[in-house]
Order: sequence, then structure tokens, then C-alpha cells
Amino acid sequence: MDTTPILTDDTIVFGLLMLALGFIFYTSSIKQGFWSKFYGIVPALFVAYMLPAVFTTTGLIAPEWETISQTGELLKHKSNLYFMSSRYLLPAALVLMTLSIDLKAVYNLGWKALVMFFTGTVGIIIGGPIAILLISMVSPETVGGAGPDAVWRGLSTLAGSWIGGGANQTAMLEIYGYNQKLYGGMVFVDIVVANIWMAIIILGIGKSKRIDKWLKADTSAIEKLKEKVSSYAKEIERNPSLSDLMVLAAIAFGTVSFAHFGAGYLSQFFENFVDQIQNDTTKNMFTFLSSKFFWMISLSTIIAILLSFTKAKNYEGAGASKYGSVFIYILVASIGMKMDLTLILDNVGLIGIGVVWMTIHAILLIVVAKLIRAPYFFLAVGSQANVGGAASAPIVAAAFHPSLATVGVLLAVFGYAVGTIGAIVCTILMQIVATSP
Repeated sequence: MDTTPILTDDTIVFGLLMLALGFIFYTSSIKQGFWSKFYGIVPALFVAYMLPAVFTTTGLIAPEWETISQTGELLKHKSNLYFMSSRYLLPAALVLMTLSIDLKAVYNLGWKALVMFFTGTVGIIIGGPIAILLISMVSPETVGGAGPDAVWRGLSTLAGSWIGGGANQTAMLEIYGYNQKLYGGMVFVDIVVANIWMAIIILGIGKSKRIDKWLKADTSAIEKLKEKVSSYAKEIERNPSLSDLMVLAAIAFGTVSFAHFGAGYLSQFFENFVDQIQNDTTKNMFTFLSSKFFWMISLSTIIAILLSFTKAKNYEGAGASKYGSVFIYILVASIGMKMDLTLILDNVGLIGIGVVWMTIHAILLIVVAKLIRAPYFFLAVGSQANVGGAASAPIVAAAFHPSLATVGVLLAVFGYAVGTIGAIVCTILMQIVATSP
């Protein structure tokens, strides 16, 4: 089947996404009339996420598509915009946003951030088996299957993705041997449900003060960090010269270059190390260490934190975090581009499992946040550090304030570390529920 979108050239699609972002920021800067009321309800970040999704849904653009050659051969094509923004712009953004970080102030955010992160993890672990149990009452065939086709085996890959990331997801595919011909359906559920949940979280950011009031949350530590970074930025603020901009570009992309270079060696080293582990379960627990993306994000963040103790920190006055925010929004648009809203109806059963699963995750987060009076920021970032990983946790954190992006990354690294073992526990519970008479 030919699924070619109207626009296939990444250069043209990138221009369209930039025009969309320009339109969003121009209209969101209007302080009166319709646009003022609209953005008072819908955050600009949400629109930046959903507008590319509308482009994809209408067939204007596509993250991937198929064509039929003259010989009748099915050819697969893929846009490289998400790869470009996640591998080049995301680490650059993390560097620029972390230059002015106050590590002590981040530490002073306290224990509630970790509690909300692990609450999110537990929500995914128990959400899977509960979702299977509930859906089986309505549609037993949806959670059925035997051998490699068993649905619980496929759902194990969702558990890996929603606690850790892509490397953990692949590890679960290997551990439980799900039929790879059916794996695409699970990837689809992952994309749809995770993106819908991220959209809801982004919508909540616009109402965060009201939510914090309902949670009776103490936001003083977050506000202190934001105020400290903002005050420092005002003290050193200057009109950036060409020299400033070139040095910023050198810091950002020089770090990205080194991070990619180091990630190549480290991922290869740990891949060889992991391959030597005899026990398959133990081996797959440490698969994330062989992920180049994991090391690239980790190295970028570590280097940026080290730079924050040097004079490079003063480049926040030249707008470092603002340029980082530009890169983040381009990443947001490229993630939104992956979402085809019409496909939600293509596999209602599996989507239903995913929605119930994510709802349980959300309810647990809300209950715990209410009990410990944790701010919405901790709820949102704790959830995304699990479900979205290092690609989306910084986006959500930075939406509150650019200085908070590092918090998202640090929590996402926890997700990589506990992803596989948490997913194994979840899968054992799902297997028990799915196979019990």
C-alpha cells in the first residue's frame, strides 16, 4: 500500500515545522483578543506538539511511509528529523540549559522528586497486570494468545519502554521472545498511549498553580531554584555579540561531538562486557549500558554540569538557555510529527489496555502527590522520566523553567537503570494474571 505523504523532503518538512513554531510563538506573544484567551487555556508547548500531529494525520507529512516500486516491490522510507533533533539538538539543549545550573539547589529540591519517580515506576509495574485483568473481563481475546504470540509477552516490551527506554524495550523483546511479526503493534501502542499521556501532562503545566493549590504542595524549593537562576541570568545579561554566539555554538555542539565520540566507545565496551555475562536475565538487566543514546545523554549532562563550575556559566547572560529552548521546541515538533491521530482506532483492544495501564499509573501518581504534597512539577517529570525517558523528561521539566531541564535528565537516567528489572517484575505479574484460569 502506498502511504506517501504530500511532503517527503526533510528540508521542506523542517521548514514547515519551523513555520508552525514561528506561528505559535508569534500568536502566543499577542496579549489581547482571541489568541490571548486561547493560550490562556492551551499552553504553547501543547500546540507545538499537536500541530505537527495534525499535519501527519491529514497526510501532509509523515514520520515514515511506504511506496511501491515499478517492479511491485514495497519500499520503506523514513524521515530523519526526529533522529536529527534527538541526537544533535537534544544534547545541545541540555548543555545550554545546564550551564547555569546550581547543583546544590537541585539537591535541595529534596526527596519528593525521587518518591514521585519511583511512584511512577510502581504505577507501571502494577498497571500492566491490572489492565490485563480489567480488559479480560470485557474482551478476553484481546489479552489472549499462546506461545510467542501471547499478548502478555508483547506487553512486556511496553513495560520496558515505559520504565526505562528503547534499550530496555529491546531487552524485554529478547527475554520473553514475543513474535517479532506482531511487535509493530506494540510499538504503535507505545507511541500512541505515551504521546497522549505526554499531551495531557503538557496541558496540565498551564494549570500547574491551580493543581499545586489542590495538592497543597510546597513549591518553595522549586521557586527558589527558578528565582536563583533567573536572578543570576539578569545580573550577567548582555546583548550577545557574534563572538558570544559562536562560543555558545562551540560549547554546545563541541560537547555533543565529544559525547557522541565517547558514547561510541563506551557503548561498544559495555556491549562486549554484557555479552560475556552468562545468565540471560542478568545480561538483559544491563543491556541499557550498551545503548549509545544512553551514554550520549549521560556524557552531555555530565560535561554540562562540570562546565557550570567554570566561567562558561556566564554565557547564560548571552542567552544560553533561550537557544537551548529553541532546540527543545524543534524536538517537540519532531515528536508530534510521529503521531497519526487516526491510527488510534486501528487497534482499539491493545490501545484500551495501554490507556487503562497509563490511567493506573496516573492515579497512583496523583494519590501519592496528594499524600506527600508534592508539586505538579515532580508528578509530571517523575512520570515522563519513566514513560518518555531522556527524550521527553527534559522537555516537560524545561516547560516549567529552563533551569529545571537537568532534573528531568537525572531522573530519566534512573529510569534506564531500573527499567529492565522493573519490567521483568511487571511481566511476571502480567503472565500470572493472563494465564490464570
